[in-house]
Formats: sequence, structure tokens, C-alpha cells
Amino acid sequence: MNLILLFPEDFIDDSRARLHGRRYEHAREILNVTNGKVLQVGLLGGQTGTGTVLAIDATTLDLEIQLDQQPPEPIPLTVVLAMPRPKVFKRVLQGLTTIGVKKIILLNSWRVDKSYWQSPALEPEAIRKQLILGLEQARDTMMPSVQLQQRFKPFVEDTLPDMAAGTCALVAHPGASQPCPANVEKKVTLAIGPEGGFTTYEVEKLVAAGLTPIHLGNRPLRVETAVPALIGRLMPCL
Repeated sequence: MNLILLFPEDFIDDSRARLHGRRYEHAREILNVTNGKVLQVGLLGGQTGTGTVLAIDATTLDLEIQLDQQPPEPIPLTVVLAMPRPKVFKRVLQGLTTIGVKKIILLNSWRVDKSYWQSPALEPEAIRKQLILGLEQARDTMMPSVQLQQRFKPFVEDTLPDMAAGTCALVAHPGASQPCPANVEKKVTLAIGPEGGFTTYEVEKLVAAGLTPIHLGNRPLRVETAVPALIGRLMPCL
């Protein structure tokens, strides 16, 4: 935890916040806080700054809060991700948040097991937990948006073309002939398929929506490996 993320309900007055639960335990057991220690904090949806420890007891921690810095800039990237296996999804979602992606769309695909969409990992509170962990890691405060699109064809035909328009629109596909571009100096829309990639039909639909198929070489990659590899190559700010 590189930043303690604060919520409006934490504040007991304009400049004082009281923590308990997971954040309190982290501060006490990992950071070994004592009175006067200064911690990195940020208000969800707002600025970052410092929290000076005023008091700590067996269950709560009081901080004097000063917020005077802006969170890091988001990267200009929209990720359209075929729904991964739930355990992988948690790691990928947290990683996307840490990198600075602010728009994430989870898409159905023929190779996505139907059971994935019934996973508890897709409950709003479970998604929020992973997003918060990603923000804490990156010292960020701006929550990404996560959309669930369980119908491939309507999304790709009706929504994706407008979303991709004016961006460098790409679909990562193992059979593509064009390599992934590097250090793209414009907004990017990136579609990433499931294990085994999108089907030929799905790739054709994505191309019709304005996306260009690209690859990362001839080594088949797992989703959790492909996602950071693609984004690291595409984004000049990383």
C-alpha cells in the first residue's frame, strides 16, 4: 500500500480523518506508525497529500490531512478485454488500475466460459476492492469505470465503432500479420481476446468496427502476460 485511500465518511472534521479496519491494520502492523509519522494519503476522486498521525489506539488511527497535489495522469487508453478466468481477472483488473487505465470493458467471446459471468469476482463490491488495491499501489485516487458487455455482436456493431473512431484502434490477435506499434502518440482503443484469442468471426467483426489486428510475436501469451506487454509497448508514458 503506497497510498492510504480516504473516503468522505472517514473525515470527522474538515482536516481530520479516522481510520479502522484494513487500512488501520496496515498502518499499525506494516508501517509501524507512531504519533507524528507522516503518511501518503489521497481522497477518492480528489487530491493526494499527507496524513500526519495524531493518535492511535487499539482500533483506530487519527490523521491530520493535507491534500495539495494532483493524482497521476491517466494513460490515454481504453481496454476492451474478453472476460478472463476469475482468478486471472482479479490480477488483471488490479494491474490495469495501477498502470492508469480509466476505461475497462469486459466483453463476452465464444471462448469465454459462460460460468465466468456468474463469478462472485464480478459483484460490484468485488470489482471495487480490486480497483482500490490498484489505486493504492499507484498512489492514484481516480476510480476507473468498468463495463460488462455480455453480448459480443451488439457491442461490436453498435458501440465499438464510435468508441474507436479517432483513436489508434487495435485488436491483439496471435494470427495477425502486423506487429504491435510502439510509443503511440494518440488515444488508443485496444481489444484483447481470451486464452486462444478471438475466433476468426470475432476478429472480422472487430476489423469491421475499425480495429487493426496486431501481434506481439510468435509466442502465445497468457492474458496476464499479454496485457502489460501490450500496454508497455503502446504507451510512451510507461
